[in-house]
Amino acid sequence: MGADPVAEMIGDRPVGVAIVDDHPVVVEGVRAWLASEPRLTVLSTGDDPDEVLRAAPDADVVLLDLRLHGRMALDKLAELSATGRRVVVYSEHTDPETMLAALDAGAVAFLAKHEGREHCVATVLAAASDRPYVPPALAGAMVGDPRPDRPMLSDKEREALLLWFQSMSKASVARRMQISEHTVKQYVDRARIKYTRAGRPAATKAALLARAIEDGLVRPEEIGIYRSQATHDRPTP
Repeated sequence: MGADPVAEMIGDRPVGVAIVDDHPVVVEGVRAWLASEPRLTVLSTGDDPDEVLRAAPDADVVLLDLRLHGRMALDKLAELSATGRRVVVYSEHTDPETMLAALDAGAVAFLAKHEGREHCVATVLAAASDRPYVPPALAGAMVGDPRPDRPMLSDKEREALLLWFQSMSKASVARRMQISEHTVKQYVDRARIKYTRAGRPAATKAALLARAIEDGLVRPEEIGIYRSQATHDRPTP
């Protein structure tokens, strides 16, 4: 059985989570869900992102409602992401445009409020270890967008992206492909450049995954279920 990727990223301590939502009943429900997972601990909650993070400056993951006090918080999402925060958007607004806009703004994942405890816990754990996780609603938003500006990726670029989406680091991808880490970075950078030239930039890992799934270059099921990856097999060097 492989090592837990969460422990590899942050050690044996629990993942610290900050919850930002202006509905107390939602906060309490999510807190109860996360409490069922011993690797997670809720450090702070509230309806103001700045106050919540002042109370929990070392939170590993921020679970952010995208609509706070009647307005969309995409600007706050972008601000938090720009400072290096791992932000999981948790929202009832699940139209594809909103979900993809959140990823473009820097969210590491998007979770629909109608999705249950299992997906909530899995998404937060995945975010803490910088691994992609694609809940059903997000997969639906990503799939089936046959854009005329779809970039053409080489087989090696696609393989590197797929392994990177499944793995914790470019170093592990390099071992799998038996190439240098620098070459893996080149493949990923080339894919980003191609999307930028197509007018669809993908600055974050989550945004690049969304673009690849939109264009049929990667299937959601190829990313796998986080739970099985976290508790069973790791990529073979």
